Amino acid sequence: MHTQVAIVGAGPAGLFLAHLLRAQGIESVVVERRTRAYVEGRVRAGVLEQGTVDALSRLGLDARLRREGLAHTGTKLSVDGSHFRIDLAELTGGAAVTVYGQQEVMHDLFEAAERHAMPIVFEAEDVELHDIEGERPAVTYRTAAGEGRITCDFVAGCDGFHGVCRQSLPPSVLKTFERVYPFGWLGILADVPPVDEELIYASHAHGFALASMRSPTRSRYYLQCRIDERLEDWPDERFFDELALRLGPEAGERLVRGPSFEKSIAPLRSFVAEPMRHGRLFLLGDSAHIVPPTGAKGMNLAVSDALMLSEALDEFYARASRAGIERYSARALARVWKAERFSWWFTGLTHRFPEASGFDRRMQVAELDYLRSSRAAQAGFAENYVGLPLD
Repeated sequence: MHTQVAIVGAGPAGLFLAHLLRAQGIESVVVERRTRAYVEGRVRAGVLEQGTVDALSRLGLDARLRREGLAHTGTKLSVDGSHFRIDLAELTGGAAVTVYGQQEVMHDLFEAAERHAMPIVFEAEDVELHDIEGERPAVTYRTAAGEGRITCDFVAGCDGFHGVCRQSLPPSVLKTFERVYPFGWLGILADVPPVDEELIYASHAHGFALASMRSPTRSRYYLQCRIDERLEDWPDERFFDELALRLGPEAGERLVRGPSFEKSIAPLRSFVAEPMRHGRLFLLGDSAHIVPPTGAKGMNLAVSDALMLSEALDEFYARASRAGIERYSARALARVWKAERFSWWFTGLTHRFPEASGFDRRMQVAELDYLRSSRAAQAGFAENYVGLPLD
């Protein structure tokens, strides 16, 4: 089979790119190692930047998001139980974020792909890339039906941190930058109403906490924890007791408790691979970068990568210009590093580090107090949180 763009990976980066290319009249085939149910069921991000919402709207894929998503014009921060609010919309000229889980986004993307008969190969094993430095690269794979080979003009590597695409770059070309954090996030989902109508990011002497939600009746809560914690040591009662403590007495009194139906511990890391293009291969999403979840940037960066690459490929096919292709890596990385900076800064501001001294804690509190009192500081936070422009 031949196509213009072979997309490896059917996560947010791959599916967004496939839909963007279709809208531009560019052919693509998606190859995915897992089943649709697995990809769609992964519990991941839940906060969409303004640009991600706008992209879904331009594609005509926002009907359910408009009905069920929760638009937030502000967010709250808590310092040892004392809360303050940052008005995102007022500080950014009307921009907002929308709470709508990645599972819901993926469902909408898959449903639309099915309606349009977009070709997706699921359960593709032994995926390999060939001739990415030549004029006619190829992707080979194996399914229960036999072996497959897709020749193409370009390969989009959207197969995540552990995928084959980044590993296909020559070691002499690839550079990686990483920071692994000495703690994780213990998260639960529970069918109880959220403690607040907006997200609360809490910096407490015991550690970070986040009060989030997926709907008016489903809450998503997180606690900073040691990376070696065991889930069985955190029954729901202990989790909610600690969450109430870190959120403070005002929020703690409003906290509705209930049995969790999902509980997990996620490690935190920052990671960037450079370059994001080599020959005819482009890297997008988690195959190129990982951010701590504190800044809610992971899925949103995948979408911005897809937007940038779709623009570059449209320029190539519509105007026979390679300028966008040549610029893709530098353009994408400029935004990636700004998102990495914000996530790194926000993580450092709100979490307790094992080696932190009393002085370090006083610095955190002082900076949070400055953020509380300074409109300029809040404006910088707000424009990063709702999402920086592509350029």
